[in-house]
Amino acid sequence: MRFLLSARQYDRIEPEGKWSRMLGYRCDWDTQKKILFEILSGNTVLFEIIRQAHCLALDRYYIGAGCICQTVWNAQNGLEPMYGISDIDIVYFDEDLSYEKEDQVQNHARQLFGHLPVLVDIKNQARVHLWYRDHYGYDLSPYSSVEAAIDSWPATASAVGVRLTEEKFVVYAPYGLNDLFGQIVRANKTQITEETYLEKCRKWKEKWDTLTIVKW
Repeated sequence: MRFLLSARQYDRIEPEGKWSRMLGYRCDWDTQKKILFEILSGNTVLFEIIRQAHCLALDRYYIGAGCICQTVWNAQNGLEPMYGISDIDIVYFDEDLSYEKEDQVQNHARQLFGHLPVLVDIKNQARVHLWYRDHYGYDLSPYSSVEAAIDSWPATASAVGVRLTEEKFVVYAPYGLNDLFGQIVRANKTQITEETYLEKCRKWKEKWDTLTIVKW
């Protein structure tokens, strides 16, 4: 499956052959979804994971967070598709909270994606609250679904999950896609602290200096 976008319709190409700096910003949802698919399909590493993730046989999952927004920013700024992307997150929801079950899924993912030049980080969002305090220093209420987990991700631009289901491109973006395409970093204060947000802003701004950072 592939959406075909024309330069005339979506302002895709600049004279030097790059994607437009603000491509997709303030477009309607269907147009944004098509543009997102087109950009993600240009990142061959990420898109292989998007195409093959169904092989993990998970009932409800998404590929999301930084790898999505960073791929878009790279395309808009004429950078290599994998620039600045340290890992690719797969999130899912399984009411079996055992470490052993999650470890089985992680082993399957390593077998499936081990040939790719990127770390694939896969986590069961139903059990995040079990280790969250040890990692971040404060408690997290249990998530009720994988979508509820995405709802709490630290920045609106990165609170995006995608998957391919029977060749249908599914996008979950509880805060929309305008901040993503507008290169706007805005805090989602559902869960994170100001310190965590500011550190994320610092790291992202170092790599993508075109970002607009919204104060906490």
